[in-house]
Amino acid sequence: MTSGPIGLDLAEVSKANAPAAPSPIDEKDEKHLTIVDDSFQSASARKESVVDADGKEYPTLEEIGSLRRVCGSVPWAAYTIAFVELCERFSYYGTTIVFVNFIQNPLPDGSTTGSAGTDGQAGALGLGQRASTGLTTFNSMWAYFMPLVGAYMADQYWGRYKTIQISIFIAIFGHILLIISTIPPVLKHPNGAIACFSVGLIIFGIGTGGFKPNISPLIAEQYETKHPRQYIKVQKSGERTIVDPTMTISRIYMYFYMMINIGALIGQIGMVYAEKYVGFWLSFVLPTILFSFCPFIMFFMKKNYAMRPPTGSVLAKALKLWGFAMRGRWSINPFKT
Repeated sequence: MTSGPIGLDLAEVSKANAPAAPSPIDEKDEKHLTIVDDSFQSASARKESVVDADGKEYPTLEEIGSLRRVCGSVPWAAYTIAFVELCERFSYYGTTIVFVNFIQNPLPDGSTTGSAGTDGQAGALGLGQRASTGLTTFNSMWAYFMPLVGAYMADQYWGRYKTIQISIFIAIFGHILLIISTIPPVLKHPNGAIACFSVGLIIFGIGTGGFKPNISPLIAEQYETKHPRQYIKVQKSGERTIVDPTMTISRIYMYFYMMINIGALIGQIGMVYAEKYVGFWLSFVLPTILFSFCPFIMFFMKKNYAMRPPTGSVLAKALKLWGFAMRGRWSINPFKT
């Protein structure tokens, strides 16, 4: 992403800086925006700045090409969403990091939880490498396929916030099933344990699929819905600068991915130690506890979040277009396709 109008026509950039309206727009707001937009274009021709009803000043053509660009302040709501992402990545990576040992290796001698101490190898079900490879590969495939469904539900029906909340509860239920599969009485019966684990894995992946594609756009919306255009900010030194939404959203995503990496790193390192010295139940319980904070954080912050209503899924339209284009042009018979 670039922070300035590099490679763009300045007139187009200037026009793009006219104030944008939140959705939906009532008749009064639409009239106000029309007046501001007309004033902006007229002022741009006279090289004058435009000030909206809230006192926000927008840059002229000359200022767009000459003033220094700075980041705006990151909304508090964005930090809470980033923390929710940290918890989710901790829970996902902290849980999946121990899958191989849990499935592949048998219970260590004298252990009922799978722990093996300093010199041993943690294990539980003892199903071998083929089973562990198959299930962990399925989990990866499932976790990357389900976001297509999660994104579709958010765009077509529920919106991002509702989809995330529902997905969190689904994922927590999957976590609970995974915990059940690791308790000592269940581990005594490997067939029952692997059945419970497999069902939990599927439900866990559904929750992950609804969460992953919606949390990233939601955090960006916390800024761009309130500050969709560049505007002028006078620094304490008296310098006139342009607050660039592109730079601000880039900063937000830097913080966001920092939270992802912190959650994933601590989750993976911590849960490996938990399985080795305490047992697999702790490796699944701790991520579940941390993840359980997420719905409460989002519920109490809901009134502070900027949320957009669903506007329809591009995926559904693309699939319909593909089906129309391929109608009568392919067959299950390879010689006719």
